[in-house]
Amino acid sequence: MRPVQTLLQRAATALAWDGFVVPDVAVLGQQVSAVVRLLPEVHEWRIQNGWPPRADPSWFRSWFEPAAHDRLPVAAVELVGVLVSESTTDRALQSCGTLLTLAPCAVMLPRSDESQAWSYIELDYYGIGVVVADESSADLMVPPEDRSPEFGPSLFGRWLLEVLYERVLKASHAPAST
Repeated sequence: MRPVQTLLQRAATALAWDGFVVPDVAVLGQQVSAVVRLLPEVHEWRIQNGWPPRADPSWFRSWFEPAAHDRLPVAAVELVGVLVSESTTDRALQSCGTLLTLAPCAVMLPRSDESQAWSYIELDYYGIGVVVADESSADLMVPPEDRSPEFGPSLFGRWLLEVLYERVLKASHAPAST
């Protein structure tokens, strides 16, 4: 496991986010890491019925056609949370702002001698979690809130689940189809 992945896994553990850590996902103009949980029953159903991940952007565009709505695959993963790495709290709100519409969001900051606790107040107000980490440990400073129900589901969020499903299958070498 690469050091960055280890650090991300430590942060996910500190957040009590159980699932696969998927690093380097491009979401709404941000490079983030996602923690997802594979839904085994749905995954099995999709394998048996020939529904591999549909992560191709052209497939996503077709979802906007009302005639395609009966052909949307059932989500085989659950997005547990989104983790954004930043060097300071200054950019955390900007980085996590739109991601809150999708799932709980937390910023991972480097551990430093300078206390940034005063700046956690605003992040806490918006429901953004804070984890401070270094090479050996990660500590939860502010727990994230799930604000996504306030915004409701979106086709983009649904498509993101397909992208993450594809990445989980590639990482775990699980079959995508029969």
